[in-house]
Amino acid sequence: MIAVECVDHRLRLAPVVQVDLHTVRGLAQGAVADAPPPADPESLVAKLGEELLPSWSDEWLVLERERWDQVRLHALESLAQRLRRDGEYLAAVQTALTATEIDPIRETAHRILIEIHIAEGNTACAVKRYKEYQRLLRRELEVEPSPLMTRLVQDLTSA
Repeated sequence: MIAVECVDHRLRLAPVVQVDLHTVRGLAQGAVADAPPPADPESLVAKLGEELLPSWSDEWLVLERERWDQVRLHALESLAQRLRRDGEYLAAVQTALTATEIDPIRETAHRILIEIHIAEGNTACAVKRYKEYQRLLRRELEVEPSPLMTRLVQDLTSA
């Protein structure tokens, strides 16, 4: 098998070579587009949890890593919401937690976790997640969670 070919004095990967990033990116786009859920969501979540070339320090990778992070965050959040709607709470929590590991200050994944806890009837877990996120934002950025997120738990704590 020839992995690299020369076309018009340029090198490129042969069409028979599969690039794992391209494969996972396609699966991620399916998750965002609300395609049918993958048969093995855990495998997709594991792949989306992987960084792009983590041991490389090349400057060109900075923008590519940001692009990859945005793709995987949106895919993980979409998948977590779909799993929550389908009542697959454990898989939904694991998926949303993977997103919070990628970007700990991104509100969307934390909000989805709170929504999952509420859907399960775990009020205390929802409030605890909110308070942990609130402390993180205050400590790191000196800001508060959005009004949208605050409203999620407001009714839970005002009883």
